[in-house]
Amino acid sequence: MRLPSGVRQLAERSGPMNILHVEKALPPHRYRQDEIFDAMISKWDGARINRARLDRLQQTVGVKSRHLALPLESYPEIEDFTASNDHFIEAGTDLAEDAMRRALQAAGLDATDIDAVFFVSVTGISTPSIDARLMNRLALRPDVKRTPIFGLGCVAGAAGLARVHDYLQGFPDHIVALISVELCSLTLQLNDFTPANLIAATLFGDGGACVLASGAESKVRPAGAAPSSIDTHSRFYPDTETIMGWKIGAFGFRVLLDATVPDLVNANLRRDVDGFLSGNGLCRDDIAWWVCHTGGPRVIDAIRDALGLPGEALSLTRRSLEEVGNLSSASVLHVLADTIAERPAGNGDLGLLIAMGPGFCCEMVLLRW
Repeated sequence: MRLPSGVRQLAERSGPMNILHVEKALPPHRYRQDEIFDAMISKWDGARINRARLDRLQQTVGVKSRHLALPLESYPEIEDFTASNDHFIEAGTDLAEDAMRRALQAAGLDATDIDAVFFVSVTGISTPSIDARLMNRLALRPDVKRTPIFGLGCVAGAAGLARVHDYLQGFPDHIVALISVELCSLTLQLNDFTPANLIAATLFGDGGACVLASGAESKVRPAGAAPSSIDTHSRFYPDTETIMGWKIGAFGFRVLLDATVPDLVNANLRRDVDGFLSGNGLCRDDIAWWVCHTGGPRVIDAIRDALGLPGEALSLTRRSLEEVGNLSSASVLHVLADTIAERPAGNGDLGLLIAMGPGFCCEMVLLRW
């Protein structure tokens, strides 16, 4: 089959970032959605909540199981922000170490091969940052360039990948690790019965990921048919700062989640995707793989509708949401790992990785297999 001219040109173009491996990481405590829900109801017994409404919410979020940083019975014992953040540092560092160790092993690399580490998270605070805590654990080189990024939320997996792309343009012989850790369960406010918190309590799970990537001039190349990056695009939507985020106070992270997020997607995503693709001589029909963040059923539907995609185009996104919930920044990286694992062999197939998050903003990475 003859490829369209724009795709042929990109197939011949060397991108600055070669993805060597994407490793998914999940905490060991896995529960069915109904088990988590029953534990919350037990904690909320006597509170003024609408049980029927919660039952409907549990059924509509599309999540069947989630992994948690701690055993389910430990959460009522967390008394304050200090305790929850201490758990974030301990469990988050363990999860980051596990993800990076397994990624290095899968890619056939040593920790001393890594030249730079980017770390993204929005569910806890750590100074020194988690990436610094990995230095001794993994015996990383003392001259590793570290870039911890906090505050980007669900968009950070895509934004982190885009910043790795940017970095490798300047250091094309380097090898980079991007690590995401999100322990959303530790942010849950057990005495907050607002719709946003109830949605978060049923939607978000815990997990992480590690992406290893090499530059165009690196001697280390992907062992299989992994993607390389072609281009990236960032888009900030003015006057949307209160749509999504955290209100951080004495009791930790209180979620801000406005019901208008799907409307923002519907109003803006098609224009932004089409503009980005046309700048590369492409259109939506040229994209074989859509790697999208698991924002929730309504957000996934909005992405599908805005881009005019067939239902199966986002099947891996929906499956990830069902199996582990929304992992904030780690979600789009989990979907990327699944796409790499399950895509058939191809020649120059193109994929578009998309995530959105607080700001409100969107990040895209154009990939070629």
